[in-house]
Amino acid sequence: MDRRDSGFFRVAACVPRVEVADCEGNRRAIVDMLDQVAKQGVQLAVFPEMCITAYTCADLFHNQALLKSARAQIDKLVEYSKNEHWPAFVVGAPLYCDGALYNCAVMICGGSILAIVPKTYVPNYNEFYEKRWWNSAADREETINLQDGPGFLSTDSMAEIDGVKVGIEICEDLWAPIPPSCNLAMAGAQVIVNLSASDDLIGKYQYLRSLILQQSARCIAGYVYSSAGYGESSTDLVFDGKAFIAENGTMLEANKRWQNHPQYVIADIDVYAIERDRMHNGTFADCARRNLHGDYLIMASLTEQQKRKGAPELMRRIDPQPFVPPTDAAMAERCDEIINIQAAGLARRLDFIKCKTLVVGISGGLDSTLALLVACKAYDRLGLDRKGIIGITMPGFGTTKRTKGNATRLMEELGVTSREISISKAVERHFIDIDHDPAVKDVTYENSQARERTQILMDVANQVGGIVLGTGDLSELALGWATYNGDHMSMYGVNAGVPKTLVKHLVRYFATETQDENCRHTLLDIIDTPISPELIPADEKGNITQKTEDLVGPYELHDFFLYYMLRYGFSPARVYYLAVKAFEDQFDAKTILKWLRVFYRRFFAQQFKRSCLPDGPKVGSVCLSPRGDWRMPSDAAVTLWLKEIDEIQPPR
Repeated sequence: MDRRDSGFFRVAACVPRVEVADCEGNRRAIVDMLDQVAKQGVQLAVFPEMCITAYTCADLFHNQALLKSARAQIDKLVEYSKNEHWPAFVVGAPLYCDGALYNCAVMICGGSILAIVPKTYVPNYNEFYEKRWWNSAADREETINLQDGPGFLSTDSMAEIDGVKVGIEICEDLWAPIPPSCNLAMAGAQVIVNLSASDDLIGKYQYLRSLILQQSARCIAGYVYSSAGYGESSTDLVFDGKAFIAENGTMLEANKRWQNHPQYVIADIDVYAIERDRMHNGTFADCARRNLHGDYLIMASLTEQQKRKGAPELMRRIDPQPFVPPTDAAMAERCDEIINIQAAGLARRLDFIKCKTLVVGISGGLDSTLALLVACKAYDRLGLDRKGIIGITMPGFGTTKRTKGNATRLMEELGVTSREISISKAVERHFIDIDHDPAVKDVTYENSQARERTQILMDVANQVGGIVLGTGDLSELALGWATYNGDHMSMYGVNAGVPKTLVKHLVRYFATETQDENCRHTLLDIIDTPISPELIPADEKGNITQKTEDLVGPYELHDFFLYYMLRYGFSPARVYYLAVKAFEDQFDAKTILKWLRVFYRRFFAQQFKRSCLPDGPKVGSVCLSPRGDWRMPSDAAVTLWLKEIDEIQPPR
């Protein structure tokens, strides 16, 4: 699979240098930029509003010479577009029809005009006097035949390029209470383009940026925005040359403003992700049924011969850790929000059942540490004494001095009640009772320890009139890496919505926030400890021998698989394609394929554990609660998914 077959649509937002009223020179600038972006496999290039004439021609727009020249340059662009290497492209130009002049976007490709869309909302306030020159095409039902030209003007139309439906709006249209792009998206447009000539004012840039992000999110669409730049008249206004490419609320690319030279930005829009979110979000379809009246026309659709093939490599960074924010500031904000969600959920549960005692198993590992830290925050929120939190460390056959020491120190430093109850003798007695040879370190050997620990926690909770706090995380739930009716069970699973790749960041956040240096040191050592259930004895030096990631695979990979499978519903082949791109410097393609198979096999086989999960707070867009985001039969066959994995050919 390469980029051309993987659901990505490559677009460019172009800002050429213009000369006011020099249509031929502006056409040459457009041609030069099209030659450049074509070499990078762009399928659709978007140019600014009125880029054929420049936006600031003012009363010259009513001059016959300018209009005639503008039309001649469009004709030349149509002729030039027969170049099989060129992408489809949209330019802005004035078009005269039936006694009226319209501010239009003209989409061209393959030697023909695909669509001509006039501006719907023509501003006439503050610095704008557009109604002096342009007519509004607010009636989307209206279609007008062009005089002496191909096609017709229509606001209720879109074009189709390489199977992707593209809708067009112009500048002020975006600022309307209900932009045309809303209806275009509900009618099926997956990508919206906006040709603009937005002058720059104090504070306007950030507002416009947020507007584009919001509109792309509201429409669940890609949004390509190109605005006039250097060369426009500076008589009263200045244009900074903005170029944005957004996708469903995320900014993929944005240019550097205030440049004297031509520039463009390129990005690959994920059309599969857009379509999945529209399908998943029932409100989108409901809104379309309620508000759309009449059909939107597909003005033209490129044939197979006209499709832009372009470069196969993806021009988009795929984050290998989709659950983890990219910057320290974003990470701090995310951690604070997640911890507050967890603490608020636990506090509400404790308050509702009038419970002042909490029992939690503390292993010295990341998950139980996070659960304990959140419990302390919940107790502080409720004004309860932390001594009501009973942390129990339960050393067994695989417990190391390091993890046991960290567990004990952490409980002491946090001021909770600390208990130690060894499980060794009880489990040895249990082996005798069920006639199991302890030399056979199989699943019985391991799960007996996990269930003994859970029995201790449950029984102590009964003794003290409290509840057991679960420590298992989202990644473990996905893989079924929990002992059924062992660590799988609790009265409230506070970490149920937190993926493993985020757990260490949450613990690190507590470490940076605490004023206790000893506590900080303990937390940092816990972060550096290998992830392990510690159910197999340590080596002769007392080091952990049973490392979870050696058995089930790297959690970085599994969290990546989980995110793209659940968040977007992607097929195994597409998840693999993205993973190879994301982890190209970390894992080879065969290794990724190996663990992808493990992920799907375990995910399907372990659904029965997720079907009876205890309550726990949802903290992100991916959740496995059977009462919330994920409903799946426990006996669903994995055959279809494994077959697709078997057909994948790893790149050399």
